Amino acid sequence: MTFPENLRYTKDHEWIKLEGNTATVGITEFAQSELGDIVYVDIDSEGKTLNAEEIFGTVEAVKTVSDLFLPLTGTITQVNPALSNQPELVNTDPYGEGWMIKMTVSNLADFEELMTAAAYQKLIS
Repeated sequence: MTFPENLRYTKDHEWIKLEGNTATVGITEFAQSELGDIVYVDIDSEGKTLNAEEIFGTVEAVKTVSDLFLPLTGTITQVNPALSNQPELVNTDPYGEGWMIKMTVSNLADFEELMTAAAYQKLIS
């Protein structure tokens, strides 16, 4: 499994890529492998301002439904439109085309509190 060094990670298995004050968020390769084949992504929080750790959507796999937790406080500005027709992108390209949301981060310092790739690997091993 790969865990790109340029991303940060949460205990809930989300990854975060920060560019300026915009964060792209998805679930990790580990999370998608544990869930299995993803058949539906339900995110209806576009335009909402949420606190870190609040649920921003769900992903449905063949055998389970899992909540998605916002890694940082901020406003969700975009939901990946490709996931409505191709939820399997989360399985095939979790760090690329399978991203879930883009958001404006309220406090950039919070990003530094998230796990590095090495810390996340220790968490799951």
